[in-house]
Amino acid sequence: MKRIETIKKIVDSGVVAVIRAESKEQGIKIVDAVKKGGINILEVTMTVIDAVDIIKELSQVYKDDDDVVIGAGTVLDPETARACILAGAKYIVSPSLNPDTIKLCNRYRVPVMPGIMTVRDAIEALELGAEILKVFPGSAFGPSIIKDFKGPLPQGNFMPTGGVDLNNVEEWIKAGAVAVGTGSSLTKGAKTGDYELVTRTAQQFVEAVKKARQK
Repeated sequence: MKRIETIKKIVDSGVVAVIRAESKEQGIKIVDAVKKGGINILEVTMTVIDAVDIIKELSQVYKDDDDVVIGAGTVLDPETARACILAGAKYIVSPSLNPDTIKLCNRYRVPVMPGIMTVRDAIEALELGAEILKVFPGSAFGPSIIKDFKGPLPQGNFMPTGGVDLNNVEEWIKAGAVAVGTGSSLTKGAKTGDYELVTRTAQQFVEAVKKARQK
C-alpha cells in the first residue's frame, strides 16, 4: 500500500482504534471485535506484550483485505519503528516528537504521526514531513485546541488521542480534526471479556464521526 493511500484511508475512516491489551490473545480478540464494529484502522501499541508479533500476525491475516490498515503505536524510537515496519505495520504513531523516527519512516515511505503539544512541535513535525500530527494527550486540551492550532497552521492535519470518547468525538471532528484516536473508551468491554460491547462501541464511534462530518 502506498503512503498516500494509507493516509487517505486513515482520514476517510476518521477513527483509529488504539489497541492495548494484557496479552497477545486478548489483543487479537480486541482487534476482531473492533473490526466487526466497522473500524478498520488498527493501531497496536508497543505496550502490548508481543506487539510486534501481533502486528506480523494481523498483517498476514488481513493481507488480502485492502480496507484494513494495521499500524504501530507508542513507538518511541527509530529502531522500534523499523521492527514494526518489517513486521508489516503500514503506519507509525508516536506519543512525542522524535525527529529520527520521522526520518526513518520517511526513508521507507511509511506514514508517521508524531505526538505534539505545542505550535513549535507542530511546525517541527511539518518541516520533517509528517502529514498527520497527533495531538496528545487530547484530554489536556479539549477540542478547542484544534482551532487554536489551525489558526497559525491551517495546513496542519491534526488527530487527537487521549481523552477522546463518545461524549466528545463529534466536537473534535467539528473543531477540525481529520481523525481521532481512541483506546480505553473504545475497548473497555475487553476488561470483562465483553467483546460484543467493544463491537457496539466501535459502531457508535463510526456513526458519531459520520454524523459530525455531515453537519
